[in-house]
Amino acid sequence: MKSKFARLAAAALLLLAGSVPAQAQQAEKIYRIGFISSDSRSTVPVDAFRQGLKEAGYVEGKNFIIEARYWEGRAERAPDLVADLLRLKVDVLVVGTAQSTLAAKRATTTVPIVFASVIDPVATGIVASLARPGGNITGTTFGVAGGGFSGKWLELLKEADPRISHLALLTNLANPAAAPVVKEMQSAAKIMKVKLDLFDAGTDAKLEATLAAIDKSKAQAIVFAPDPFFSVNTPRFVQFALRKRLPTMYYNKAFVEAGGLMSYGASSADSYRRAARHVDRILKGAKPADLPVEQPTTFELVINLKTAKSLGLTIKPSLRMRADQVIE
Repeated sequence: MKSKFARLAAAALLLLAGSVPAQAQQAEKIYRIGFISSDSRSTVPVDAFRQGLKEAGYVEGKNFIIEARYWEGRAERAPDLVADLLRLKVDVLVVGTAQSTLAAKRATTTVPIVFASVIDPVATGIVASLARPGGNITGTTFGVAGGGFSGKWLELLKEADPRISHLALLTNLANPAAAPVVKEMQSAAKIMKVKLDLFDAGTDAKLEATLAAIDKSKAQAIVFAPDPFFSVNTPRFVQFALRKRLPTMYYNKAFVEAGGLMSYGASSADSYRRAARHVDRILKGAKPADLPVEQPTTFELVINLKTAKSLGLTIKPSLRMRADQVIE
């Protein structure tokens, strides 16, 4: 009797032991995703990224968590934020802007890096090529200089106000992405016979002097090159342009929603949603080096008619018809 009981107990233990690995295999891994952005006040990037993961079948808290860090327009903080996330042993790093991406690239050659909304990742030395990025990096671009993207800003601004013959380009020369944009803008200005003055601002220390220099110049309009420092200071730049009655072209519709005249650029939300698809493929075993960098699929032209009226501009119906959004 005792022997029979012992045999039954042993069989039960074997069945139990066999079920533990099966249950363990069924338990879903919770991926830890590091996320670095430049401005905590803008929730568009992280919200769009979350939406992209949701569309891919992920549930936050169940199979992924996001560790978000923000450098608030101070690029020098990016390396420390990257280091902080790497100490948490994240499964993948998601970064926006060239500054964050380069900081991540310098910090790790093993943790997968997915960038979003980066301008010309080839020219800035982030990837070897769009088709074959190489290493542990891939992502989505905001736009690639050399393809006429930057020159489009000048073209649209001139269409809104044909009188413009002298333009200010505000950029942050410390941003690795600035050089290709400046080069393309200079080429476009030469073709369109517009005088182009270059102004540099990327820190609070430079800002007042730069705005004063623009004010003293003979520039009739301003184009803002993409930079996180400008996004963080959106209200300040918009109010300056309105006060000086200068037509402006921005790279992000948030400026136009705040009162700026026009914006033209790739959809930041779309870029981060597509970056989430890259992350999905990587978590399922794909190597970043084998995932081509994706270029923008959605571009947005936004016009603020109220601002145009305050500047004495009449936006042609043909331009209004091409706008994705008109603010009245």
